[in-house]
Amino acid sequence: MNGNSGGMQPVIILPEGAMRSKGRDALKANIAAAKAVGETVRTTLGPKGMDKMLVDSMGDVVITNDGATILDEMQIENPAAKMMVEVAKTQDKIVGDGTTTAAVLGGELLKKAEDLLDQDIHPTVIAKGFRMAKEKALETLDKIAIDISIKDTRTLEQIAETAMTGKSAEKASKELAELAVKAISRVAETGEGNVWVDTDNIKMEKKEGGSMSDTQLIEGILIDKERVHSSMPGRVEKAKVALLESALEIKELEGDAKISIDSPDKLQAFLDGQEKSLKDMVEKVVKSGATVMFCQKGIDDAAQHYLAKAGILAARRVKKSDMEKLAKATGASIISNINDLGSKDLGYAGVAYEKKIAGDDMIFVEQCKSPKAVTILIRGGTEHIIDEVERAMEDAIKGLASALELGKIVAGGGASEIEVSKAVRKYAESFKGREQLAISGFADAIEIIPRALAENAGLDPIDKLAALRSHHDKDEALSGLDVFSGTIQDMRKQGVVEPLKIKLQAIKSASEAAEMILRIDDMISSGKSEKMPPMPPGGGMPPGMPPMM
Repeated sequence: MNGNSGGMQPVIILPEGAMRSKGRDALKANIAAAKAVGETVRTTLGPKGMDKMLVDSMGDVVITNDGATILDEMQIENPAAKMMVEVAKTQDKIVGDGTTTAAVLGGELLKKAEDLLDQDIHPTVIAKGFRMAKEKALETLDKIAIDISIKDTRTLEQIAETAMTGKSAEKASKELAELAVKAISRVAETGEGNVWVDTDNIKMEKKEGGSMSDTQLIEGILIDKERVHSSMPGRVEKAKVALLESALEIKELEGDAKISIDSPDKLQAFLDGQEKSLKDMVEKVVKSGATVMFCQKGIDDAAQHYLAKAGILAARRVKKSDMEKLAKATGASIISNINDLGSKDLGYAGVAYEKKIAGDDMIFVEQCKSPKAVTILIRGGTEHIIDEVERAMEDAIKGLASALELGKIVAGGGASEIEVSKAVRKYAESFKGREQLAISGFADAIEIIPRALAENAGLDPIDKLAALRSHHDKDEALSGLDVFSGTIQDMRKQGVVEPLKIKLQAIKSASEAAEMILRIDDMISSGKSEKMPPMPPGGGMPPGMPPMM
């Protein structure tokens, strides 16, 4: 070939309908999408943050200011925006709170990156600067953290209250915070100087009716089931609890097996035999000394009758997760074969009773000796209120678990962010050239949290940021913004504290997502052709196919 490509057709390597944007265009589009996610949830941050109402295609309504819930319900499709949604989801999964902080921070880091790109700084230089700044930020947070232990009940209540501020549950936050701390202290495990909490051991049960302040902690487990037979006792004191995994029923014949019965006597004998085996099963339960029984599978009608005659309170088709919680609360063993049931397998509860709540019968298993699983019964006027109280309680409980896991907390109200920003800015001075600009950009981005707190409270963000900086320059590391009075206060004294783990995770995931988006310089999205394009009339080539050479 002579190098003259004038007559050549362009080579098409992508399917028809594929979109491609390269270089700065791709980067700018991704940054814009990710920033939009941060902007969406920014107004929900802090005690004075607003709520969002989300209506799905079925007309179901969710009213919340929980970052992860908002982003999840929005069903965002843009690939870059999805990465920011993942940041909020990760934050929710790992620490349960700080989802809005993480999303807002990620968006702001990319906003600063965009300013640096406009100054012709290469994306990899920005990403490297952000990475170094992130390490410095994490190190600073660790330095300024305050130690706490599971005995600091008041501090733990403050952590729970801080997690709930700004949510609809705030009106009853004091009572709810006390419940959350009590629940955590019941299920916390200690060993080798560490405390860890499996939040799955705290069951949340929701029932409409009453008000938020009627929410209660049950020292045991609440099962959303009713007793299987009306003649069973409705209340059993000093209950001995049996947990059975298998069914109290006669097994069906498997495969094509058949029983041939050729006379009425044989039929009667067969039925009597079935009844006797059910009676024997119940007899084993009675012999073990059990007075309350929970069965994961079914209970035959005849077996129900015999259990009722023996004065045993029984429930069937109890969820596996509830069975496990009952075992932890009462100390019972879950038995898979009824022949193995003995008195040593039984658990203890001070009382087990059936009670109607909001029109539904539920079984309460209470007053357990040292329950390692408890239930919080959430009440509220409407379904939306209950859902939001549940989200607030989850934030509080997961926040408490995170605080106890590391045993450290930091001051809220933007205090820790200003301190981190100050340290990162000082760190930037030790660099020359373009990295210094990227590290300084990170320091500026961290200040979005106190800025958003001030904006959402209707205060002047520039004035408040300047006031916060001057307090921190005087080494007042605990000074934060009191959004209710609009003044700068000692956040530790005000009781505005947050788990260190929440802040660490928010900075880690936000900066890692920002770095990842900065490294993308080519975006190719395939055409949505699920099937082959139709052949054109006359049997020519389908559109989008490269020409045959």
